[in-house]
Amino acid sequence: MNSRPQTPLLDKVRVPADLRALPETDLPQVAAELRAELIDAVSVTGGHLGAGLGVVDLTVALHYVFDTPSDRLIWDVGHQAYPHKILTGRRDRIRTLRMEGGLSGFTKRAESEYDPFGAAHSSTSISAGLGMAVARDLKGGANNVIAVIGDGAMSAGMAYEAMNNAGALDARLIVILNDNDMSIAQPTGAMSAYLARLASGRTYQGIRDFGKKLTSYLGKRVDRAVTRAVEHARGYMTGGTLFEELGFFHIGPIDGHNLEHLIPVLRNVRDNNTGPVLIHVVTQKGKGYAPAEAASDKYHGVNRFDVITGAQAKPPANAPAYTKVFAESLIQEAKLDERIVAVTAAMPSGTGLDLFGEAFPSRTFDVGIAEQHAVTFAAGLASEGLKPFAAIYSTFLQRAYDQVVHDVAIQKLPVRFPIDRAGFVGADGPTHCGAFDTTFLATLPGMVVMAAADEAELRHMVRTAADYDEGPIAFRYPRGNGVGVDMPERGSFLEIGKGRVLREGSKVALLSFGTRLADCLLAAEELSAAGLSTTVADARFAKPLDEDLVRRLAREHEVLVTVEEGAIGGFATQVLHFLAHQGLLETGLKVRPLVLPDDFTDHAKPEKMYADAGLDSAGIVRTVFAALGGRGTQAATA
Repeated sequence: MNSRPQTPLLDKVRVPADLRALPETDLPQVAAELRAELIDAVSVTGGHLGAGLGVVDLTVALHYVFDTPSDRLIWDVGHQAYPHKILTGRRDRIRTLRMEGGLSGFTKRAESEYDPFGAAHSSTSISAGLGMAVARDLKGGANNVIAVIGDGAMSAGMAYEAMNNAGALDARLIVILNDNDMSIAQPTGAMSAYLARLASGRTYQGIRDFGKKLTSYLGKRVDRAVTRAVEHARGYMTGGTLFEELGFFHIGPIDGHNLEHLIPVLRNVRDNNTGPVLIHVVTQKGKGYAPAEAASDKYHGVNRFDVITGAQAKPPANAPAYTKVFAESLIQEAKLDERIVAVTAAMPSGTGLDLFGEAFPSRTFDVGIAEQHAVTFAAGLASEGLKPFAAIYSTFLQRAYDQVVHDVAIQKLPVRFPIDRAGFVGADGPTHCGAFDTTFLATLPGMVVMAAADEAELRHMVRTAADYDEGPIAFRYPRGNGVGVDMPERGSFLEIGKGRVLREGSKVALLSFGTRLADCLLAAEELSAAGLSTTVADARFAKPLDEDLVRRLAREHEVLVTVEEGAIGGFATQVLHFLAHQGLLETGLKVRPLVLPDDFTDHAKPEKMYADAGLDSAGIVRTVFAALGGRGTQAATA
């Protein structure tokens, strides 16, 4: 006999207060419906699926036990925050994830009061949470602060710096370690859950505090000896010694998919803790969706997909992806030079170094989410005569700027920096936009800064970086596919500091740095049709600048437009600095720099973002006409 179908419960939950009004026995059904809603939504939008599936039960438990948004809930990175968004008043917009005008793929303060801290780069949650906890105490508040951080994010030193500080301050802070690779320890079933509940309860905490007071009365030396003995004994049983040494009370590991285990522990911690506590929760990435569970990457990041089969939509086959061109070119060079090694900071597939690692496993180093270490590690490799390629996204290289300056540039060490995701990155939005690398690298003495105009140029720049030993060198390239140019069998060494001219004209000069070159060529066609003879040049280098090329363009043209996929202060600044010191700005030359907008641009399709920024062919044409006072054919005959 079939049982009656369950009445949907997720429809009753608009905000967490609605969830808290349900009986605890309803929570497994809510979690199941939330998981189904997440799968269906991401099948439409694409995005980060595996991490969110892994924390569905934890998300339900947290919002059920804690009084959000008064209690601050911080999700590290934000990849796993989609279920949180569904439960916090955003379910009606969840199918706009990562789309223009839609929800961010990460937590975002401007989006909801339930997002107390924006995240997209990893390992920031504990630091932010500690700041909130201290602010609460200074203001006399009583709310809880909970930071949820994945075991991968715990590979970054910043997380331990924050924990060390929290332990020293004895701050009332809750950290939940989401161990979704079972890389630290596995829960051991009912006994583990029982011990976790016991350790987080009022009785154990009271005995622990009484013991501390007693040993303190007997003397600090005895206090330290007894406390260390107790904590080491408990750490031996539960794996918490490291966190205890940092000043945290450690609970777990516990099963992150068992609400009957999670909720009592969370309640005990909510009601009883007086200092920093870490709850070790073990989850399964991709939980509850068979294709994700079976996939090697657990569907970490996906395109749109078929819910039934799990088959992802494939982008149209056309030009190769820049990332793949980089990887294949580096493998080619490494076959010819055994000194070439590759370094990634937990992004082997994103940077293409997974392919390099298959070819040269002993020459590939994934250092974890630790960009600072990655750069200085590469500097050490270079100091011993190796040729390290530290492949790091533009947005993540920002995290290691001091190391680039102090450990690489000052010492003139030949570290190679392949900089992926230069320029707009579409759905990932402002947190991942590669806007600033040209600016912050080109200010450094001795740094060579290149940008590839197309996939063939990228291959040349890999060869150039491999052969260049005079100091640090960087080359940037965007996310996505190339433009379909003919590829050389092997890259050629580019003369350092020399650009190239692709089209000669006499009235207007378009000087491109990076992949806007294709739009410059399209703009030149339109300008020429309007009677404006146009030169198009590819700078290739922002530093050292091709001064002879810039001087010639300035002297022989009425308008000079620089075009780049970077922020104010980058390539155009190098050009303007040179022109000013040469007195070439006093000759009537009309210079117009085109750069990324001076704001943090929200997510949309990259082509739309570039059009809105005036960096497509139409925008370039408009800039030229505006510089000439709207003159077209008349300007050519004046």
